[in-house]
Amino acid sequence: MKFLNTAVFLFLMLAGQAQAFKSPVSWRFKINYLENNEAELVFTARIEGDWHLYSSTLPVGSGPIPTSFNFEESADYKLVGKVKEGVAKEEFDPNFNMVVKYFGKSAEFRQRIRMLSSKPFVAKGYLEYMVCNDETCLPPTAVDFEFQIVPPQPKEETQLPVEKDPINYAASRDTQASEEVLEETTSADDEMAMAPDEAVSEEVTTAQLTTSEGEKSSFTGLFIFSFLGGLAALLTPCVFPMIPLTVSYFTKQSQNRAQGISNALIYGLSIMVLYVGVTYTITRLAGPAAMNAFSTNPYVNLLFFALLVIFAISFFGAFEITLPSSWVNKADSASERGGVIGIFFMAFTLALVSFSCTGPIIGTLLFEAFSGGIKGPLIGMTGFSLALAIPFTLFAAFPGWLNSLPRSGGWLNSVKVVLGFIELALAFKFLSTADLVWQSGILLREYFILIWIAIGILLTIYLLGFYRLPHDSKSEKIGVGRLMLAVISLSFTLYLIPGLWGAPLKLISGLTPPMWYTEAPLGKSTTAQHSVSEYIEGAHPESCPHGLNCFHDFDKGLAYAKVVNKPILLDFTGWGCVNCRKMEEKVWSDPRVLSKLQNDFVLISLYVDERTPLPVDQQYYSEILGQKIRNIGNYWAEFQAKHYGTNSQPYYVIIGHEDLTPLNKPEAYNTNIEAYLAWMEEGISKFRSLPKK
Repeated sequence: MKFLNTAVFLFLMLAGQAQAFKSPVSWRFKINYLENNEAELVFTARIEGDWHLYSSTLPVGSGPIPTSFNFEESADYKLVGKVKEGVAKEEFDPNFNMVVKYFGKSAEFRQRIRMLSSKPFVAKGYLEYMVCNDETCLPPTAVDFEFQIVPPQPKEETQLPVEKDPINYAASRDTQASEEVLEETTSADDEMAMAPDEAVSEEVTTAQLTTSEGEKSSFTGLFIFSFLGGLAALLTPCVFPMIPLTVSYFTKQSQNRAQGISNALIYGLSIMVLYVGVTYTITRLAGPAAMNAFSTNPYVNLLFFALLVIFAISFFGAFEITLPSSWVNKADSASERGGVIGIFFMAFTLALVSFSCTGPIIGTLLFEAFSGGIKGPLIGMTGFSLALAIPFTLFAAFPGWLNSLPRSGGWLNSVKVVLGFIELALAFKFLSTADLVWQSGILLREYFILIWIAIGILLTIYLLGFYRLPHDSKSEKIGVGRLMLAVISLSFTLYLIPGLWGAPLKLISGLTPPMWYTEAPLGKSTTAQHSVSEYIEGAHPESCPHGLNCFHDFDKGLAYAKVVNKPILLDFTGWGCVNCRKMEEKVWSDPRVLSKLQNDFVLISLYVDERTPLPVDQQYYSEILGQKIRNIGNYWAEFQAKHYGTNSQPYYVIIGHEDLTPLNKPEAYNTNIEAYLAWMEEGISKFRSLPKK
């Protein structure tokens, strides 16, 4: 199992860190739209290490190759002047025996053009450059560039600031393009031709993404969940027996009580530094957008499904997952040094020795927290490590408390088996996420609930002693604690059964597939207070909560909103977003909220993890997200970050028809139904007070 053990450890510790090979120079392209039908094409180079990129003004043939830009001829535009560049360094280069002008670290070049066409067009060509350092030069390199240019349209009314061509989301998902909403929407679409942003300074960077009150509430729940995960890990056979060993270590190392308490505090802090530090490194290297994409990537979810099944089988006693013994021995030897360094390595030894029990729990917590960007994993791992550190710190500081601990025994293995059942149930959560993102219809809501019911029954009869697993000890009677767990398990299993016939199961909302993802028509349940009264062209009730007529295409939703004169409720969501499902099943299911969503708003649900690829000619690099926009989900994620300064879901914004400015403060994850209703009422009131055109 050494190969598996090492692979699992590296996956958990290094997930998100893998990076592709980077050349010394990377290029970014951007468009600045100016007045008088002019635009500025911006070429930005990032230069690594001590490499030099040479100026475009160097004479050709007398030294290093200058940076040059070659545009394909086109009747749609013409160049205005020559390429302008930033301030270059100028010094004598002994390698070329001449004075050269070059850029280090970064360089920027700008080419102004005049747009001759009123229709969207492409300006493309290639640039050529050469880089050298003090020892060597690389061969000249050519890079193709392509700018998707959308000339500004006559402004008959205020235009929405969307930087690319509107994306026909519905057409990308359907086999045939949808018809227009109503005849009037044709003229409405023409009126709403979208122009790019002109002010570059208004762009939102990743560092500016904000945290809303709803996110704080979600992070609180994540902290509590992670803290409970740490307590569960504490009661496993890999961790619990380490408590007396730790107390023995500190008893020998400490000369008096004060030193013992001081060493215990350092030990507890070291545990937290280890877990949180590794997590911080992973998240900082990957970035918040990558963390969110990681958590909703179907292939990653499938991999976690397989890993959790393996972990569950290990917890059941089929095999043991351990790290290479050499790692543990080295850490243990380092802990014998004493002092702060010795205490730190004692904590490191604990992390390595307990990995077979804590690894699956850590992996699950981290994956659940990835959708929270950088903050989510840090908050989750702080909760986990704090729960793990507090008992060790207290018992190391007060050794006499050991007498109050229960003795190690077969109950520890029972705890591990119970965690195995929990891991197995959570594994299907990851399989469900992959299924939802792909919309493959394999793990529908009824099937998911049925699997959980089966797991609950098996756990209940295990706790009641009807069967034993390989490492279980013989027991003629069942303890009170075990009996209480059996009661809880049976009660939870019985609670799940009505879900097979459409009960909302609000207690676990977000974990199960949404209520519309079902064999029942439009996902209607027996408790639903809503029925679709009319078919609206371009809406998707089959993939919207409670059968609502929601749009997945912004332009069609906007056009329909103008026809019916209703405010727009933008719903930034995701197929794999747990908190989105909780809001839909706990808040949107309320008859009052549901009535407003149906009658008072035009709902536009934009899925940031939608995998439908964009046409190649519409793909581009986003400075905001720090990645290439390749699919519909990437596009909506950038749309949200650019205009609303956040990349978390769920996120709700009420807007009018003229621009993207929120009519009131946007709402995030908040299961307070009364507060949500008040927010909706405020948005409706603000919309009605807008001046009529």
